[in-house]
Amino acid sequence: MLALSVAQRRELKARAHALQPVVMIGKTGLSDNVIDEVDRGLTSHELIKIKVHVDDRAARNTLFEEICQRLNAAAVQHIGKIFVIYRPNPEQLPQKSDGAVKKKREPFRTKRSFQN
Repeated sequence: MLALSVAQRRELKARAHALQPVVMIGKTGLSDNVIDEVDRGLTSHELIKIKVHVDDRAARNTLFEEICQRLNAAAVQHIGKIFVIYRPNPEQLPQKSDGAVKKKREPFRTKRSFQN
C-alpha cells in the first residue's frame, strides 16, 4: 500500500471532488471481476472514486483496506460509502532531462504595436 503525505492527500482530495464513481461494489462484496475493473480504472485514470453498497461500517473499512492492499494503491479518502483511491501510473511519471532548454517567451504586444 502506498503512503501519501498530508499535502499530497489534500491535493488528491481536491482533484477527486468533481469525479463521479467509476466502480460500484454491490452487497456481495469483492470479486475478481470487481478487482479487475478497479485495476483498469486506476491504470487509465490514476485517481478514482468507488461507491460501495454495504451498510456495515466495519465491512466497508475492510473492503477499503483490501482493495488498496491487493492493487498496491494509496487510500486517499473514505467518506460514507464512497472510497477515493490513487495509484500513480508509472508510464506517465515525469522524466527528468539533463539538457532542458527553456523556450523564451515573446513579450506581450501592446496597443501601440498594433497601430503601426
